Amino acid sequence: MSRIRSHRLGLLVLVLVVLVAACGGGDDEVDTGTGAGDATEVPEHPEGSTMAEIQEAGTITVGTKFDQRLFGQTNPRTGEVEGFDVEIAKLIVEAIGPDVEIEFVETPSAIRETAIQEGTVQMVVATYTINDARKEKIDFAGPYYVAGQDIMVPTGNPLDIGGLDDLNGKRVCSVSGSTPLQNVRTNAPGAEVTEFDVYTKCADAMRDGRVDAVTTDNVILLGLVEQYGAEVFEVVGDPFTTEPYGIGIPKGDDQFRTFINDRLEEIYANGEWTEAFKRTVGAVTDEIPEPPPVDRY
Repeated sequence: MSRIRSHRLGLLVLVLVVLVAACGGGDDEVDTGTGAGDATEVPEHPEGSTMAEIQEAGTITVGTKFDQRLFGQTNPRTGEVEGFDVEIAKLIVEAIGPDVEIEFVETPSAIRETAIQEGTVQMVVATYTINDARKEKIDFAGPYYVAGQDIMVPTGNPLDIGGLDDLNGKRVCSVSGSTPLQNVRTNAPGAEVTEFDVYTKCADAMRDGRVDAVTTDNVILLGLVEQYGAEVFEVVGDPFTTEPYGIGIPKGDDQFRTFINDRLEEIYANGEWTEAFKRTVGAVTDEIPEPPPVDRY
């Protein structure tokens, strides 16, 4: 509540008290006009469920990236993390309880499974591709978005890189623990691979001439182009994989997974997903995709 609003509320209460006293009703309760109908409805969750525990605690820890343009990046002016992943997390937590606070924890690609398994975070929303190897360690809800791996090169494409095969013999950068890094190692074994913990370091390395190309999901690359400038980088524009982004949670928590999937379908239907996309990724593309169907397997 703002200071001005608090001050006005204080004056209103004072006036009411004076009026009641003047009418000789000093022992009667004053009806402030607030009631159950004015309060935000609090959802009910199954006893003992993760949702109920989070609601009771009043807080949840969510892993995301802090340097991922458009999806999860710290705003230097406000110190708040912003992006599509952040918006999706907020929409999910909102359905757990309107007063639940989110603590966002920086969770780079290489530590996402570890953070979930060790309980550092309660869920991860961080451009997190669903795959079989990861499902051995954690569970996924979603997907809530589908990207595709592509290649970013210096503007003008001086080495004429047109696709995955052209990365052989080139100096290529991606991020540790990511599926794009594994795809390069497997499908372009002749590439000289450099890996960092975050993609901005890859971008800096290419800007400085230390690598020839950066590869990851196309929307992440579009964010880097927007950040560094179209006169510096460009995207080849030929995605060669399908990358379904999911929400990582501890393995075996079927109730929580079902709850998140139900909530995703709800925000698909009511338009909140589309509005979140427009506010974030929509800054660099006019194409608004259809949200993908969730996989309940």
